[in-house]
Amino acid sequence: MEGITKFVGLDVSKASIQVAVADAGRTPARRWGVVPNSPEAVRKLMAKLGTPEELMVCYEAGPTGYGLYRQLKKMGIACSVVAPSLTPRRPGDRVKTDRRDAVRLAQLLRAGELVSVWVPGEGDEALRDLVRAREDAKEDLLRAKHRLTKFLLRHGRSAPQGVRAWTAAYRRWLDTVQWEEPALNMVWGEYLHAIDELQERVKRLEAEIHVQATTSTRAPVIQALQTMRGVAEVTATTLVAEVGEFRRFAHPRQLMAYAGLVPSEHSTGGSRRQGGITKTGNRHLRRILVEAAWSYRHRPAVKTTVRGRQAGQPARVRDIAWKAQDRLHRKYTRLLARGKPVGAAVTAVARELLGFVWAIACLVETGWLAERAA
Repeated sequence: MEGITKFVGLDVSKASIQVAVADAGRTPARRWGVVPNSPEAVRKLMAKLGTPEELMVCYEAGPTGYGLYRQLKKMGIACSVVAPSLTPRRPGDRVKTDRRDAVRLAQLLRAGELVSVWVPGEGDEALRDLVRAREDAKEDLLRAKHRLTKFLLRHGRSAPQGVRAWTAAYRRWLDTVQWEEPALNMVWGEYLHAIDELQERVKRLEAEIHVQATTSTRAPVIQALQTMRGVAEVTATTLVAEVGEFRRFAHPRQLMAYAGLVPSEHSTGGSRRQGGITKTGNRHLRRILVEAAWSYRHRPAVKTTVRGRQAGQPARVRDIAWKAQDRLHRKYTRLLARGKPVGAAVTAVARELLGFVWAIACLVETGWLAERAA
């Protein structure tokens, strides 16, 4: 922060930006004013505040995205996007306004009390939006199926005995269902059409995920992660999209904390109490890891599907994947033997699984970067 004389806090909303400035030293931060949230207005604002070398800017991560950060970086201005959940708050401060938030950000930026988030590149952000769009489509599909099954339940209809829900046989039965009332036939047709439409949307998104998993700049890491049990193409792409560059974490414990998978703790004096996981991290990453962790209930084995995904991968990557199978299965069975609930055991496996994911990803990123440099 050498040479910086003005610390600028921005409270960014859709239409406007509240601006506050804290000068170097100990003078109180002051409100500067409000400007429209547009690239031209931001450019003029920075020109009035000082030269790029004098300024350091921050704003909280939120729905407005990273466009402002990228604009300021192109202008040569130091900028941080800070984590709102980690911004210090005074317990007795009950008044919250955009003006006060901007002033507080400027003060905390000067004091070095803010925690920055990692800002993805445009390609990484696009990949993240893609996998999250597929996740949204899957959630919508599940809701549509629930609406249809509740409709059947209300009207006393059920599938023939031996036909499991949402199998091919179940769908064939759904197509044969008829109703006496025309209105009910209309509703039934719309429910079926909604499910078909959402299934096609999921297929389109997964087709694009396959393209990105095989051709994007992150493809080497995505392919390497698929050597692991329970980590197929969509799961591997989601892991890479949510984390971005794994090498930015110096130790896997930092990545586990980022995912919110570390135990909460309340210790004082000579007592130490640990509770459930913090869940104060990336929920998308946490969800996909727990889903993958269920695969480690089974004994270690490299079957046809996993063997196919491992083809062409370095021996060191395959060794890490096998070590993960052996260790995580033993951890799961050991926790169950100690009386732990199944859900808690799977969550513990998910936490340790992320350590193996980190090891493989860092190995591939290091080798890939070395090849590009050569």
